[in-house]
Amino acid sequence: MREIVFDTETTGLDPSQGHRLIEIGCIELVNRIPSGNTFHCYVNPERDVPAEAFAIHGLNLEFLKDKPVFATVVDELLAFLADDPLVAHNALFDLGFLNAELERAARPALTRDRIVDTLLLARRKHPGSANRLDDLCTRYKIDHSRRTKHGALLDAELLAEVYLELIGARQALLGLADVAPDKVDTRGANAIVRARPQPLTPHLSAAERTMHREFVATLGSNSVWRDYLSAKSTDDSA
Repeated sequence: MREIVFDTETTGLDPSQGHRLIEIGCIELVNRIPSGNTFHCYVNPERDVPAEAFAIHGLNLEFLKDKPVFATVVDELLAFLADDPLVAHNALFDLGFLNAELERAARPALTRDRIVDTLLLARRKHPGSANRLDDLCTRYKIDHSRRTKHGALLDAELLAEVYLELIGARQALLGLADVAPDKVDTRGANAIVRARPQPLTPHLSAAERTMHREFVATLGSNSVWRDYLSAKSTDDSA
């Protein structure tokens, strides 16, 4: 199963008042685990950025004026989103801005039935509690110290972790790795995912397998390796 966790930054609160998208960040989840594939871009809004919006995300027109307009990145964005579920916090806000930009670019709107709203999930799971992204990061002990201002890709990274907590899939997540400058995504994203450790490989010799089994025996009865070895024995005898 593939899902896209995303966030946007904008020039204001209402696309019907002429406010525009200026940044989008997307994180791909495959079977509820970040795959390492991301989409991230800044967008020239072709208008000013009000001071109140700049105070939130720190993006001004001087920075954005040489960035591509939405129409030049829309096809790459839609290819990344594909037809998969879209996860966002207060999702109708982000969906409204995306659909306004898609309409300007003469592309079909994204439908609400694709949307998973983590704000609604959080309100159901924690009624009466504060459920902003920062609040949820604090609740789930997710490090959000880098979030001094809003940023679409960073917020999408944090939201991916929050989402997995909300749906009870956190144990499957190995965590989003710190920035590795030599491994930055070629499309400009600045996060990678740690590779999943591989279980016992069939390329081990018989002696190495025996040594490994003896090591696993020292780990106790709850070791996840025991589940693997049990499954492996079943597969080998099939």
